[in-house]
Amino acid sequence: MTGPGELWLPGLQHEPSVNSDERPGDGGVDLLVIHNISLPPGEFGGGYIQDLFLNRLDPQAHPYFAEIAQLEVSAHLLIRRDGTALQFVALERRAWHAGLSSFCGRQRCNDFSIGIELEGSDDSPFTGAQYGQLAVLTAQIQALFPAIREDRIVGHSDVSPGRKTDPGPNFDWAVYRQLIVHNRRDEENIRES
Repeated sequence: MTGPGELWLPGLQHEPSVNSDERPGDGGVDLLVIHNISLPPGEFGGGYIQDLFLNRLDPQAHPYFAEIAQLEVSAHLLIRRDGTALQFVALERRAWHAGLSSFCGRQRCNDFSIGIELEGSDDSPFTGAQYGQLAVLTAQIQALFPAIREDRIVGHSDVSPGRKTDPGPNFDWAVYRQLIVHNRRDEENIRES
């Protein structure tokens, strides 16, 4: 399942996906990409997202699934509507989440990024539990990869403009960034006491 030295965050459900590989070059990670996903589109709950990332999505379970069941995709992490987080790919490995993408002139964002999927859609607000969990995971990721500064946390739409729209207009970047700052202050206070 998970090997020694692999970066699996503690306290999460781990579901290793084969839809990942070694990062090319130095393997430097300096970008965090936020996505949204719902399967079927606009519906929440169930295990269909997990099934997609683990190559076991039944194409007969919903008409939309016949179009996507053969895809080999993954994200490092998924945050469900209730804030529960699952990890599919060790953080030092390349997950297959961004597709055709670029950031600051660099192509193939999967090579140097970590992808987090939020169970949701462009048309639905995200939950407070999701924002809270996202902020916690962001702090853990930034501690492991300090090159991921706030200006290097982006949406899928930022790295694949015109092709992707997620996390969408209902994702509240201000709330998310406030929670990141709040978590950082809490950690600093704990270290000082």
